[in-house]
Amino acid sequence: MRIVSETRLGPPESVKLRGGRQISATADRDIPYSILPAKRLMSFAAADMPGPFDRVPKERTIQLAFKRLIDVVLSAICLILACPLLAVAAVAIRVEDGGPILFRQVRIGAGSRPFGILKLRTIRVCDCDERGLIQVTAADPRLTRVGRLLRKTNLDEIPQLWNVLAGDMSLVGPRPHVPGMLAAGIPYEALVDEYQHRHRMRPGLTGLAQSRGLRGPTDDPARAIRRIRCDIEYIREFSLALDFRIMIRTALNELRGGTGI
Repeated sequence: MRIVSETRLGPPESVKLRGGRQISATADRDIPYSILPAKRLMSFAAADMPGPFDRVPKERTIQLAFKRLIDVVLSAICLILACPLLAVAAVAIRVEDGGPILFRQVRIGAGSRPFGILKLRTIRVCDCDERGLIQVTAADPRLTRVGRLLRKTNLDEIPQLWNVLAGDMSLVGPRPHVPGMLAAGIPYEALVDEYQHRHRMRPGLTGLAQSRGLRGPTDDPARAIRRIRCDIEYIREFSLALDFRIMIRTALNELRGGTGI
């Protein structure tokens, strides 16, 4: 069983803006757009960010082992149960335009290692963006009819259960980004100083940010910052209990009418 080594992060105290102005990094409200500079929008104190070789507490290591066990068991069960649904979706995709059923795209995983994420293809073959820098929106003309339904219901993400089973992903964790991911046209690395800290754990099918409704296109810098803040908060506060709360909250959000985009 492979367990990714992780470090414990200290709590961020504030967001430091260009010019020295600081605002709370733990407030639940959105950061007003008007005070956001063009880049380097977020900077945690260096003392709050231990190096990559800091010792992982024994209790946390045990919980990570159980987290991996839960990932393997649940992803295997869900894949088996989803086989009939995947078969129907595969036929629908092929019938509509005759193209490939699966779409594979490079994403950044734990330790900043790239891996190939799997999805049911929802975009026309000629419009597929393997780099992933052109984000899909609800009214995106590139979507096929079947693809629009798959995205609305999140069924396009079922193949990612294989990524979980293979160890590239987890059921819960920061959502995996493509290399050079942009937020409002700005690279995340330029937008948030400590962006790379979100790669200290396996990426997930869902995460703390998604359970709080922070999903969809990242065209708003304030919401993009909140997502990264949630990712770092999750890594800092990780526990199995938190994982279960995130999964339950995500499921409830979808039952209440999540956008699925």
